[in-house]
Amino acid sequence: MPIPAEILAYNEAQPDPATCDKLARTIDRHLKGASAKIWHRHPVWFLDDNPIVGYSTLKGCTRLLFWSGQSFDEAGLQPEGKFQAAEVRFTAAEQVVAKDLVRWLGKAREIQWDYKNLVKRKGVLLRLC
Repeated sequence: MPIPAEILAYNEAQPDPATCDKLARTIDRHLKGASAKIWHRHPVWFLDDNPIVGYSTLKGCTRLLFWSGQSFDEAGLQPEGKFQAAEVRFTAAEQVVAKDLVRWLGKAREIQWDYKNLVKRKGVLLRLC
């Protein structure tokens, strides 16, 4: 599935479009069957309407976020927030290591927490797989 035009436009408008573009193309290529859109003003990929991975630009870096990343048992990912999310930050496209990103995307497919129903469950997060 081609990367949506709204995501390509987001990438072009960022201070580091090369990093955003590398992330988008790698995610899109290796997370088959996922849908992608701008969600809460940032590119996010979903499996069955459950957010899996996305990125955003922060001051001085691009942050890659895996919603279930704390369960991946990966040293390269840092915990983010009070649920199961984990992140990594990049200041240049050359810092994105494709083999790490592809491995994390594989784990993102296999290990998922149910963020889609978090509000319905009043903040209780359940593991899907």
